[in-house]
Formats: sequence, structure tokens, C-alpha cells
Amino acid sequence: MKLPKVSAVIAAAVLAPVLLQSPASAADNSQPTGVTGPDTASDAADDHGTAQEKSDRAEIERIIAGTESWSKVREVGEKALKGTAADLRHFLEVELEPARHTDNRVLIARVLDGAGPAVTKAGEKALRGTYAESEAFLKEGQFTARAEDNDRAEIERILADKETGPGVREAAEQALKGTATDMHHFLTVKMPRVREGDDRVKLMQILSRGGPAVRAAANTAMSGTYEDVVKFLKEGQYTARAEDNDRAEIERILADKETGPGVREAAEKALKGTAADFRHFLQVELEKQRQDDNRVLAAQIGEAGGPAVRKASGKAFDGTYGDILYFLKEGQYIARAEDEAAAAAAKAEQAKTAKQQPQTQAQTQGTTGGQQQTANQTAQTAAVVTAVSNPVTNPAPATSGTTTVTATSGQLAATGANDGLGLEAGGAAAAVAAGAALVAISRRRTTQS
Repeated sequence: MKLPKVSAVIAAAVLAPVLLQSPASAADNSQPTGVTGPDTASDAADDHGTAQEKSDRAEIERIIAGTESWSKVREVGEKALKGTAADLRHFLEVELEPARHTDNRVLIARVLDGAGPAVTKAGEKALRGTYAESEAFLKEGQFTARAEDNDRAEIERILADKETGPGVREAAEQALKGTATDMHHFLTVKMPRVREGDDRVKLMQILSRGGPAVRAAANTAMSGTYEDVVKFLKEGQYTARAEDNDRAEIERILADKETGPGVREAAEKALKGTAADFRHFLQVELEKQRQDDNRVLAAQIGEAGGPAVRKASGKAFDGTYGDILYFLKEGQYIARAEDEAAAAAAKAEQAKTAKQQPQTQAQTQGTTGGQQQTANQTAQTAAVVTAVSNPVTNPAPATSGTTTVTATSGQLAATGANDGLGLEAGGAAAAVAAGAALVAISRRRTTQS
């Protein structure tokens, strides 16, 4: 490498014989007789040697202090500074370049650490090359190769992106198979043009399956510039889709039969407004209106329910809104089951009581009838006895008396069949009557004979 300052010193040294008289020139000049002139040639040589040494030393110190110098250059330079003027000159003319070549190799190795394929290829070639080639790589080659690696990495990133359109993808794959120039041309020239075509196709696809807000925004973008298309794809479609989603959610709420009147009224009002009204209803009004509707519903259920339901409803109102929700989702059904169980128990008790009343009445009537039958049987028996005792007063054929006794006996048996007590009384009366009849028959036979 040429060093400007060193060259200047050398040039000065070359011009020195012209500027300073040499010993031969001094000899040609006339001198006064007997006067010995100064040895100007020796003094000039000493001055030149001193100036050259100072210049070399300054240059070496500048090289060592510079940011481009590394360990080997510093090591050799510092050693030269401790030597003679010849050592200084030897370093500058002989040792400097090999030391720099050694340091360059270290720098190249550092560049290759983690480098891309293009930088690696160029760096390895420079490592095997000359000092000039290592200098060229460090000053230019590594940056050119890094740009190539960056272009390759960018193209690979584009291909890895799921959003990359088919046109861009095809052109990128083709560029990767080419040279560094092909890759750079794709990124700077070809890709923007192909990407616009892909983006417009994508916009049409979104428009075809979007909701009303998405379709409106897509049509507006299509009628504008390519920048409008890009803005729609990056932002507009999502804003419009959010509006469509909000509208769909409000319509779903209105279609739900469980939606309360307050929520329904607020939802219908929101649908008549803007996208901001949709969002405000869903984020702010919906929950407030839903709580109001649920409180009204809980009050209505409690008012129409039984004792347990009314009690559970009142307890929910004394608590938090969470207690209201629990009452509507579970509590009312638990309380209603309690009311139904209590009602069923009361109904069963009533049925039992109603069943017991006819049996009591039947028992009462049976006792009264038995008493009446016993009295009748007693009277009939007395009549028979009287008739037998007084046959003349109460004449009656034997068959008639027999019939009467039989009828009476049958009547008593029949009466006794309806009641246990009547059966016992009837049996006793029948026995008495049978005995009386036999006595009467015996007396009648005695009288006739």
C-alpha cells in the first residue's frame, strides 16, 4: 500500500540534492584563500536522516493509533518504534503489509461467523487470496455479498408468509433460482407489480363472501388507487368485518326468545344507527339492560310463585346481581320443587281425610240400625210369647205361627248379616222364638185332646 506521507518524505529526499549543495558543488565555488569552509554535505546528511526518522516514527505512531490497525500491526509497529531508524523504515516498507494481511484474516473470520451463504463464499475465497483480495473483501465484497444474502432471506421470508399471493410466490421461486441480480430485480422491480395483481384478486374474494359493511368498503377501495386497496386489506376489511359481526350479534340477540323487553328495545334502536352505535350497545348498554330485565323477571316469578318461590325471590333481591342470576338459573326451580312437594303432601292428606269420613258415617249408621233391629226382634218375640200364652184371645193356625216365626227368624238373620252385633242378637232372638213356638204347639195339642 502506498503511504502518502512516506511518499512525500521520499520525494523530499529525492529533491534534497537539488535544494542543498553537494560536496562537489561546494568545491566548484571559489573560496577565499586560506579559509576553510564548513562541511555542509555531512550536516545535510545528518539533517536528512533525522527528518526521515522523525517522519517514519510519526507515521508508525499514527498507524498504531488508527482504528484500522489490529493486534499484529500494533505488535510489529511497537517493536519497530523501540529500534533504530532502519527498523522504522523496514517496518513501513516490508513488515506492515504482511502484518495487515494477518489482521485481515482475523477480521474476515469474524465476518464469517453466522454469515449467509454469499458472504461465506466470498469470505472463504478472500481468506485463501492475497493481501489485496482480503482488503477488497473487507472494504466492499462483504457488503455486496451481505446484500445478496439479505435479498435471499427476504425472498424466503416472503415465500414463508401464508398471505403471499400466487403471483408473487411464483416470481419469488423463480428469482431464488437465479443470480444475485435476479433476486435484487425481483425485490425492487418485479414484486411490487405482481403483488398489486394479487392484492386486487384478494380484495375481490373478500368482497364476494363479506357482509354488507365489508362489501361496501371493498367496493370503495376497488374504485380507488392501489394504496386504497392496500389500506383496505391491512385495516379496512377488519373494521368493516367488526361492524358486520356486531350487527350479526345484535340480530342473534333479537332472535333469542329469552331476550327481555329492555334489551330488545335497545337492540332495535342500535340497529338503526351506525357501527359506533352497534359497538356502544354491545359494550355498554347490553349488560345494563340485561340486568334490569332479569330483575323484573325475578320479581314476576316470585310474585306468581308459591311460598318457597316467593321466599327465594326475596332473598335474591336482598343480595347481589349474582344472586338474581342464581335464582333465575337454579333457585326458582329448587323452590318450585319445594312448593310442589308441599302441595302434593297437602292433597294426599285431604284425600285421606275424605276417605275416612264415609267409613265413619257407615259405622255410625250400622250401630243405629242394629239397635233398631234388636228392638224390633224383642217386640216380635214378646208378641209371639203373648200369643202362645193366650191362644183363645189370639187364635191362629199352627202353620200361621210357624210362618211368623220363620219370617221373623229370616228377618233377624238378614239384619244380622249386615252387622256382627245384629247377627248375635238375631241368633239369640231366633232361639228364643223357636223355643216359644215349640211350647205353643205343645199346649195346643193338650187342649184339643
